Amino acid sequence: MNKLEKAPLTVGPQGGVSPATGVASVERRAFGLPGVPAVLLWLVLAVVTLWLLVAGQFVWGILAGILALFALAGFFIVQPNQAKVLTLFGRYVGTERRNGFYWTNPFTVRRNVSLRIRNFNSERLKVNDQMGNPIEIAAVIVWRVVDTARAVFDVEDYEEFVEIQSETALRHLAAQYPYDEYEGHGFSLRGNPDEVAEALGRELATRLRHAGVEVLEARLSHLAYSPEIAGAMLQRQQASAIIAARQQIVQGAVGMVEMALRELSEQGIVQLDEERKAQMVSNLLVVLTSERGTQPVVNAGSLY
Repeated sequence: MNKLEKAPLTVGPQGGVSPATGVASVERRAFGLPGVPAVLLWLVLAVVTLWLLVAGQFVWGILAGILALFALAGFFIVQPNQAKVLTLFGRYVGTERRNGFYWTNPFTVRRNVSLRIRNFNSERLKVNDQMGNPIEIAAVIVWRVVDTARAVFDVEDYEEFVEIQSETALRHLAAQYPYDEYEGHGFSLRGNPDEVAEALGRELATRLRHAGVEVLEARLSHLAYSPEIAGAMLQRQQASAIIAARQQIVQGAVGMVEMALRELSEQGIVQLDEERKAQMVSNLLVVLTSERGTQPVVNAGSLY
């Protein structure tokens, strides 16, 4: 009888397992005979049983019949992207991942574990970001079971474990980043979705690997300010956008004025003293930075 392979581990701060106390299961291949040859052998046993009964050897015939019925319980089928976890009298004896028809010890208890890729869409969580602002956040986690022994034996319910650890990781992630970075010097939840998704995936991989779960992808599916501050934050975003736009307009206008004065001077079109240059700069800036179209005043007299 195969023994369950274990390594000493302890529960760590990220919800995982680390060396010291506790155990971690290790998946191994289960014993299983191909189903078709086993069926042929079973048919031979059934024919022998009938022959013994017909020949009048009822004791041997009944024993052979009981053995045939007992052997019949050893047949099982493994569907695509599924696995059978086998235990014998409370001991883990292996996992059968190969698709098809097999026979094994009839005394084993077989549990189905799906190896298919799954999605977990978390609830909208109300948390505080790095700046203390209340926000609503949710994520989509794409995962699958890669170690059936850990998934079945190391956690009570691996699906519930994925849900709880995903929400915990999401709360922890939201507290590490601000919703928006107005200075533009760091990462933010809204401004750096790829970096945030990568950080979430790394934390989930750390939390879930001890349950035999692999995280394929993790991305935010919802991100917004909480309703009580959404209006104020929207005004702040609008103000920031207006300031940024006006800064760009002013920088462009100054460049155009500088270019105009330089061209006038280099081509000798007109000579302006410092006072007229200042007046021209003022007029051009008004024209270029005004939100509305300006009405020019035509001077029909002399320049001065």
